[in-house]
Amino acid sequence: MITAIAIDDEPLALEIVENFCAQTRLVKLEKTFTKTNEGKKHLDSFPVDLIFLDINMPAISGIDFFRGLKTETMVIFTTAHPQHAVEGFELSAVDYLLKPYSFERFTQAVQKASDYHNFLKHRQPAEQKHFFIRSDYTLVKIQTSSVLYVEGLADYLKIHLDSGKTVITRMTMKNILEKLPADEFIRVHRSFIIPLTRIQSVRNKNINIKAGLDIPIGQSFEDEFFRVFKG
Repeated sequence: MITAIAIDDEPLALEIVENFCAQTRLVKLEKTFTKTNEGKKHLDSFPVDLIFLDINMPAISGIDFFRGLKTETMVIFTTAHPQHAVEGFELSAVDYLLKPYSFERFTQAVQKASDYHNFLKHRQPAEQKHFFIRSDYTLVKIQTSSVLYVEGLADYLKIHLDSGKTVITRMTMKNILEKLPADEFIRVHRSFIIPLTRIQSVRNKNINIKAGLDIPIGQSFEDEFFRVFKG
């Protein structure tokens, strides 16, 4: 069970969070606050895993408050104004709850926080079976074995899955490589990363990873690829 506090200047909103937390066994809500300075004082002495944080606070916005925290704490932003979603997720928010939200939507957000917390707590890079990325304003869990290939597009990536689904995320090729097992994935082009297990054949500097799908080998990646491939 993850520990949490909630900060919102509306007492009714805090009552809803309290009620919903009491109905789920995923999170223990330790305290609630209507003022950010009181929440900050509590966090300095009693760190928690997660903060339910309203963006539209009177003294300082929830976004600025979260930016000022020195500890690494997960956050689920809550607000009645959807235009704040993009800025919130640039701060690596676990999720974003648009008021009024249902218990089902609340549970979905808390489950993401729980999954992410367990991932960070128990991850072992050499045996990593899944990873998390942010896509379409939400935290997405991707099974490593389901990745067909990764395609780079300027500041965005397209993660192609064997199910036919494509997940788009705003990050760099370097960032995604840090999340993938180094002994299972290799960058073969400035715009492509592939799993070594997906390679069917290599011909004329093209890698076939499934029927009708070839990935080019970039000149600057050629030596390293063939060294790994032949090895």
